[in-house]
Amino acid sequence: MLAATFGVLLGIPVLRLRGDYLAIVTLGFHEIVRLVVENWDEVLKGPSGIPNIPKPGFFGVEMGFNASTTYLYYITVVLMLITIVVIRRLHISRVGRAWMALREDETACQAMGIDTTMTKLTAFGLGAFWAGLVGVIFAAKSSFVNPASFTFYESAMILSIVVLGGMGSIRGVILATIILILLPEYLRFLKEYRILFFGATMVVMMVFRPQGLISDAHHEYELESEPDDPLGKRGIFSAFSKTK
Repeated sequence: MLAATFGVLLGIPVLRLRGDYLAIVTLGFHEIVRLVVENWDEVLKGPSGIPNIPKPGFFGVEMGFNASTTYLYYITVVLMLITIVVIRRLHISRVGRAWMALREDETACQAMGIDTTMTKLTAFGLGAFWAGLVGVIFAAKSSFVNPASFTFYESAMILSIVVLGGMGSIRGVILATIILILLPEYLRFLKEYRILFFGATMVVMMVFRPQGLISDAHHEYELESEPDDPLGKRGIFSAFSKTK
């Protein structure tokens, strides 16, 4: 809840920005927060961070290192499945359709009467809420966090995963995560050139397939007229979805 609150507070001053500028400003805020935390030793302990973070327990049962790691793995898998279900439900909800409309054309969104301010703040809040959940899992896994745990590289990697996989596509994001996490490891033989190769691959993707590896499935709606109403004055809607 604390992460969601800060997400909304971050969203308020950047409501007027769109597209790439919005991403740039949020990355800038990330660096500001990281530097403040790193240098405010009196209150936030700076580089010392938070040590000795306990592993998650199971109703008071004592577990060793291997057992707690396995338990944490299953917690992560369950959280991922819950995330996929929630995203699928949001995708077809009123809020999800407003998000997609806002992503495609903000001006048309406003013309259709959608409250763009509340829609953006909802997206910021929910995104930060989910990031907070993942942060708890990360802290429990590492047992120690400090500002060095959240550098610009991590933010750039997450943004690259979304762009490469395809915005709004769950399968695409999963595939891009596997590629971007494993690819640098398999390119270690290139030494200092592996990041250059990694960046070139991203540029090629943006040029030749900007929609990502797996594009989002768009929902289209057709107006079908009844047999005794050829002009469609009492038409009924039938919906189907397909991947473009």
